[in-house]
Amino acid sequence: MHWQIRCSRANYGFMQADWWRLRSLQMTGPAEHGTLATSSGNAQGVVVKEEIPIRPFWYSDAWIFPKLITVITTMDKDGRVNAAPYSHIMQYDVMAKTPQMMMGFRQDSHTFKNIKATGEFVINCPSSEYLEDLMETARFYPEGVNELEHTRFTTIPSRYVKPPSIEQAPQIMECTVDRIVELDKSSGIVYADIKAIIMDEGLEKMSRAERIPAMNLPIGLGDQDRFEYFYARPSDIVSFGLKETPRGIQAESIDPTMQWDKDSMEGLMQIPPMVREMVMTQVETYAKGKGAEEVTMTHMSELMAEFGMDEALMARFGGPKKD
Repeated sequence: MHWQIRCSRANYGFMQADWWRLRSLQMTGPAEHGTLATSSGNAQGVVVKEEIPIRPFWYSDAWIFPKLITVITTMDKDGRVNAAPYSHIMQYDVMAKTPQMMMGFRQDSHTFKNIKATGEFVINCPSSEYLEDLMETARFYPEGVNELEHTRFTTIPSRYVKPPSIEQAPQIMECTVDRIVELDKSSGIVYADIKAIIMDEGLEKMSRAERIPAMNLPIGLGDQDRFEYFYARPSDIVSFGLKETPRGIQAESIDPTMQWDKDSMEGLMQIPPMVREMVMTQVETYAKGKGAEEVTMTHMSELMAEFGMDEALMARFGGPKKD
């Protein structure tokens, strides 16, 4: 299920077009999976593909990117708060030792200017109950206006950066700039270090099946003509168990290319089968790089530390916990 937010100007033309599309579907009926209903109502055996011109706003108007919607809070040099919604955001460096995010902004936006000036910002993820407030921060207020004052959002002090955090966001990231790339006549790309991940108390201990509905984060589905924005709520969640691959099953009986001492082999066999062969190869490569003829537990420990791996991380690959 999705819902949409419309601006207040007249929308008769869009409504009329939608009515005709709906009427057409009622007359022809929905196409079966794997078929395409043509304008004449006839079904073809194959889906017909067409090339779509790459126009401005292709990433929002044509291509559907289901995306996390955030409100980024910043401060200018004078300490004035700014808030705006952004979805051009993703993890960049996923290692726990050097976690980073990557975000894209309009170079003339207040948010981007503030980030360039101060090097700090906060990524707030409000729940979908606050979509109207989120959309309010998207309005083009004059520079220096705190958009949060026009919403139900309230702020709380951040722990490591000056810009405030949003209390109604169940998950928050406090970030500082690592580097900025200004694309020619295009976006400004910010690579940022994650200084802290903040969540509502109790969320981390929940299973993912519990946490998703508890957080109720909206999913952005793009817009129509830069005026009507579409969102989905996580109300219909499905999950699928990952089946073991034949290669993973075979990893129960591995075939090392080097000699392993007793402790290191016992340590290797504690690695979940799904990733055991991969770990074995990486450890052997590491040991060879050290000039060793035999793999020891020291090689495993050093390699795990280098990549920020620990027992908790490896346990993630072990499958569901058994009672």
